[in-house]
Amino acid sequence: MSTAAGRRIVLITGASRGIGAETARTLAARGDHVLINYREKLKRATVLAEEIAAAGGSAAPAGADIADENSARALIDGIAEQFGRLDVLVLNASGGLERNAAPDYAMAINRDAQTRLVRLALPHMPTGARIVFVTSHQAHFHGRKPVPAEYEPIAASKRAGEDALRAMIPELTTRGITLHTVSGDMIDGTIIVQLLERRNPDAVAARRTQAALPTVAEFAGAVAEATVSTAESGHTTYVGGPDYLADVPA
Repeated sequence: MSTAAGRRIVLITGASRGIGAETARTLAARGDHVLINYREKLKRATVLAEEIAAAGGSAAPAGADIADENSARALIDGIAEQFGRLDVLVLNASGGLERNAAPDYAMAINRDAQTRLVRLALPHMPTGARIVFVTSHQAHFHGRKPVPAEYEPIAASKRAGEDALRAMIPELTTRGITLHTVSGDMIDGTIIVQLLERRNPDAVAARRTQAALPTVAEFAGAVAEATVSTAESGHTTYVGGPDYLADVPA
């Protein structure tokens, strides 16, 4: 496995598959040392790290349930002990469609876990560090655009998470840290779209009538770009969903 010396230290939550995994590949190929956070899928995260290393990059699995305070704290403490800093935090992990999940789970993972992880990481993030919050148009525009009933808990809680993070911008600014949001239409091939297609296929079909859904690679590319963006803190990058963007200021 390649050394992390001289590389940015990047933590991507929920990175063992989908958008997180593709973002990890992209950033590692650009020279970052990527920590692949996973909750249960150690084998999948390990295989991804090995694939990145085989391609000349640098990565390692980083297990933690970010919805559990002790687990999240151990994750950040381990990063601080090993590397002394965290240059980029990509908040990609989310949830809420899991069967048999507790009624408050969506808010616990999509709002509370996000802000807590940022609080834990801040003491170890140097001036110039970046935080990227990954969300969906249905969450970002929650309250302004319709949302499928099955997705409502996720949309509401991710919007709450984004609002809570944006409320931290003044504090982040004093530390020289920027927050960047990346919002996308339904992303073809992700687990969320697969679950929605089983429960409400008409909702997915309706999105496809608007325009081709962005691919995982396209969206991950936008997330990767956000980690080096020079835009001011609070900027949002939009991917796909032209009907959502009609009212967005240019």
